[in-house]
Amino acid sequence: MINYTITKKAVVNAIQTLILFAVILFTFNISAHANNTWQAQKKFVDVFGKKMAYIERGEGRPIVFIHGNPTSSYLWRNVIPHVAGQGRIIVVDQMGMGDSDKLPAEETDRYRLVSYTKYFAEFMRKINAKTEVTLVLHDWGGAVGFDWAFHNQASVRGIAYMETFIKPLEWKDLPKDFHPTLKAVRAETGLKLVLEENMFIEKMLPSVTTRALTQAQMDEYRRPYLHSGDDRLPTLQWPREVPIAGQPADVATRIGNYSKWLTTSKVPKLFIDAEPGVFITGDVRKFAKSLPNQTTATAKGLHFMQEDDPDTIGKAISQFLISLP
Repeated sequence: MINYTITKKAVVNAIQTLILFAVILFTFNISAHANNTWQAQKKFVDVFGKKMAYIERGEGRPIVFIHGNPTSSYLWRNVIPHVAGQGRIIVVDQMGMGDSDKLPAEETDRYRLVSYTKYFAEFMRKINAKTEVTLVLHDWGGAVGFDWAFHNQASVRGIAYMETFIKPLEWKDLPKDFHPTLKAVRAETGLKLVLEENMFIEKMLPSVTTRALTQAQMDEYRRPYLHSGDDRLPTLQWPREVPIAGQPADVATRIGNYSKWLTTSKVPKLFIDAEPGVFITGDVRKFAKSLPNQTTATAKGLHFMQEDDPDTIGKAISQFLISLP
């Protein structure tokens, strides 16, 4: 007959293990639930026969948040609570990203900047965001938003921006350690790196975020790109649009046009400077700080600063909104 002896230490260890497991499971479920809740809140509007997804909260003058590559409206989830009650909050998913529809292969200029600006302009018209609009811009969301502002100047109340494209670039304007990656994705090698390996989600997103994203957060960012190949094309086309040394010419011209306008525009601006930042550094940062009628705030982070310092960003935007006429 076997004699089982259970020590007090063994019982304590077993209980501690069960508690730890329960905490991990609870945390995972809360994070997953938060992600599902975000997705469930989305509305959809028909834009040129495609569904464009967005979050909408509150009433009043529009406050429109626009993300870039490779994120979605989810990027702003911890920023927008700070501006609750200050207007009609609109947080959009750009086409092919988040829960907005993918574009068909036969579409002209698919996932190019010219296409995104077209869809966004129609989106704004469809949701009736036409007057006294405040734009909050990041990454390629800046190019899309600045372009809309340039073509709708009388409709703009204010612009808050961070880590985005405020002028055409030269190679010297980008971090040297970023050059090989950008050159690779703009070449044939980009097909494997991005469409097969999902590089912008799996490597770039965590590498230019200071803190470690949780599994649930990474899964939400992965969700629009679970299938290799065509589903990931938006994340490949965006870096091929970066206007460096005048190429692509149409993108450089489009960004050059709104950049020139920004140097004279009296539209109130808020520049949220990332410390240390990635894309707005050096001469580009000097250019940003030179823009007229502008307030500057500083938030900690590399590129995806909304994941690193959302409270500072949200409070700065809130104060900016209060200051607007």
